[in-house]
Amino acid sequence: MPRRYWIPGMLIAALACAQDLKVAGDVKQPLSLSAGDLAKMPRASAKTTSNGRQTVCEGVALAEILKKAGVPQGAELRGKALSTYILAKAQDGYEAVFSLGETDPDFGNTEILVADTADHKPLSGAQGRFRLVVPKDKYGARSVRMLTSLEVVQLRKE
Repeated sequence: MPRRYWIPGMLIAALACAQDLKVAGDVKQPLSLSAGDLAKMPRASAKTTSNGRQTVCEGVALAEILKKAGVPQGAELRGKALSTYILAKAQDGYEAVFSLGETDPDFGNTEILVADTADHKPLSGAQGRFRLVVPKDKYGARSVRMLTSLEVVQLRKE
């Protein structure tokens, strides 16, 4: 790598590691979660495979974070709540969308993880401080690295 890219690359990596995770939009309680905040929440893990290599990611279930923000879950997940989606945004501009139903393990039968470690080491560098992990997806396109925010959008307001 040419030397002129080292400093900008290091700056981007440092910013990715320093950022809190924002949860905003149609939520009862907007959140700004640090790595320390996530460490205090119930922990979960998921195995992923990328390029033939298996990794164990640990973090907090997305459903737990949404619950903390006051987003409908469980029995409340009906009617207009089912027209809600979550837009996951990365520091580099990458975005992925999830329906609210698929984020609830009882409704969507899947667990989506906001990971902060991989193989017992904190995420850093190109992974960012937080990464969204979707173990049941066939492809990793929605496993957003450098995750900075989760925007909850309810399409039906009435």
